[in-house]
Amino acid sequence: MNGILVSCKMKLPPYNIFPTIISEKISLRQIQSSDINDIIEISFYDAVQATTAQEAIEMQDKINKNYLEGDSIHWGIVENATNKIVGTCGYYRGFDKGAGELGCVLLPQYQGQGFMTLSMSLAIDFGINNIGLNRIYAITSENNDKARKLLDRLNFIKTADLEDQELEYELKHDSLTGSVLEQA
Repeated sequence: MNGILVSCKMKLPPYNIFPTIISEKISLRQIQSSDINDIIEISFYDAVQATTAQEAIEMQDKINKNYLEGDSIHWGIVENATNKIVGTCGYYRGFDKGAGELGCVLLPQYQGQGFMTLSMSLAIDFGINNIGLNRIYAITSENNDKARKLLDRLNFIKTADLEDQELEYELKHDSLTGSVLEQA
């Protein structure tokens, strides 16, 4: 780029209205207190898993606080046909230098049905076109084959071996300019 700095104004959370993203199969929406019992087993904060409804509530309170501070956006994944929450996805740990760390969790009974590929595609599209991210990355454990295959499907490439057998993946740069939804 020979010293040319390309910048765009980022539109970081919080937003006047929490963004809901709707597709034919799923919707990404804000997690409500009425959802907590459905997501206890997939409630995490700083890699710690909730084991009780109270812990899940406390974790969701922290996630909501991070959103209000502009450091994250975290959606519940809702199956439109049943209006049931099946997982979560979103951007975590801030948006330093135009980058967003994308993460996701899906209830086991919904795996292998395309929910996560579609959810992550919608979140990637939002990150590029609404937040203005110029880098999207994900971190997963070396032995999480399902997550690694998902990231491959979504046009991520492995960029680093991290501590504790974790791997970092980054969305290919050419994906940042086009619609990821067409590729999914």
